[in-house]
Amino acid sequence: MSERTLFLAWQDDWQDETQVREWFPIGRLDVGVERSTYRFRYTGGAERACQKVGFPWLLEFPEPLRDYRSSDLFPLFKNRVMSSSRPDFADYLRSLDLPDNADPIAILSANGGHRVTDPFRVFPKIERHPDGSFVCRFFLHGWRHIGEIARERLDTLQERDELRVSLVLAKPNDTLAVQLQTTDFQMIGWAPRYLAADLAMAADGRYEAHVVRVNHRPIPLRQRFLIEMRCHWENHEPMSSRDYIPLIELGFEDGVGSTRGLALSD
Repeated sequence: MSERTLFLAWQDDWQDETQVREWFPIGRLDVGVERSTYRFRYTGGAERACQKVGFPWLLEFPEPLRDYRSSDLFPLFKNRVMSSSRPDFADYLRSLDLPDNADPIAILSANGGHRVTDPFRVFPKIERHPDGSFVCRFFLHGWRHIGEIARERLDTLQERDELRVSLVLAKPNDTLAVQLQTTDFQMIGWAPRYLAADLAMAADGRYEAHVVRVNHRPIPLRQRFLIEMRCHWENHEPMSSRDYIPLIELGFEDGVGSTRGLALSD
């Protein structure tokens, strides 16, 4: 594969008990593998975030319509990859189910780019194979908010355990969500909301899912349960909606939403 694509998602911090805090795919990072080239562009999700909740352009990328290019990985992404010089680096790669020679893009694709200090996530473009099948991995979301009985069942999960997948309408916004259950129908959590729309387009609903890794301390709680899901799309092309198309290809007019830059914490 000569090019790999990652997306940057941002979650608004507007607090309202009647609303679910929404994730917006705001940027696209294309990586040229052979020449180590990096290209960042804002996407239509940033425009929607501007209009809906006043998303502020990032200080590292202050111009919405610019095509940012570099021969080095941009700091926004590089700072989300653990240094290989750390003594626990090998253990960290194992927690992501990655080989010892995994590169920064593979790490970002697996770890979600999560940092405690900011509202961003990084995720790879899901690839649709010629037969329509796809495979994606993610860390289980929402499991810290389930009931006591479900939590007890969750504590018994082991690697390679099969899981059930259900599509449900999530309150209060009645948006589609992808729910994970054990084989004895205990609800244990969710797929990330920024993946739900594409995962829900699976052709026949015959999802397969299983536990890849169960991590324990000192691995962060957000990376405790690594899940793999498989299914197929009949005609759907993943991550092709307006939210994922670069702004410079959409005829976007600058000046919508906030003009203040959003700084990133180190």
